Amino acid sequence: MSHSRRYSDAMIDYLDEYDRVVEIGIGRRTELAAALAKAGVSVTATDIYRREVPDDVRFVQDDIVDPDPSIYAAADAIYARNLPPELHRPALEVARDADAALYFTTLGGDQPAVPVERKTIETGTLYVARDSR
Repeated sequence: MSHSRRYSDAMIDYLDEYDRVVEIGIGRRTELAAALAKAGVSVTATDIYRREVPDDVRFVQDDIVDPDPSIYAAADAIYARNLPPELHRPALEVARDADAALYFTTLGGDQPAVPVERKTIETGTLYVARDSR
């Protein structure tokens, strides 16, 4: 099983009970968004660059530092993988504005730049900055 596959499996347990989610900065890693969509979750993926996403995932080009609030307004949860510290606060602000949960992982030894609850998952730590459940 690939590292990114395990990552998806570990995070999906926290995200698949939401109706609508938004992934910040999907990049080329689409397996988690695809798995959530397959589980019946409505998924919107964002990135600052145009990205190819699975057919059942909606893509919107957006920059979390200067976001379009309408993209996130209907989300129950917002999540990101390998979110750099300089984007933690902007992501949290978007989640607060949308009254959505916020889940994220960081890259390597990066520590969260916002208050979080830590959840141990198979591939490391999942940070929960807001839990709306």
